[in-house]
Amino acid sequence: MSSQTDAQENHSAGIAPSISPVAPWRVAAVTALPNYCLALTFYDGTQGSADLATLIQRPDAGMFAALGDLLLFEQVGLVYGAVTWPNGADLDPCWLHEEIRRSGSLTF
Repeated sequence: MSSQTDAQENHSAGIAPSISPVAPWRVAAVTALPNYCLALTFYDGTQGSADLATLIQRPDAGMFAALGDLLLFEQVGLVYGAVTWPNGADLDPCWLHEEIRRSGSLTF
């Protein structure tokens, strides 16, 4: 059996597999900087920074309060283009992109 036949058999009728490009507002790279800041690069080339110090220190910071632990803050990573931490805290990449595109930086 040919690989073309295999491919046809493994897909529902009328539904073609597609590879969609990464959304331009998704984060391509994130780096923890001193003083609870992040350096961000998005897939469309937009770059900027986000200062989370005020957010982390707010009384109503919720799960972001745990990021006051510098070792945890520095474990920042990306999941499907969203900024995330091991404790479950995350930041909306679309919103980050919009704000950083506007001014180059973001302070919470």
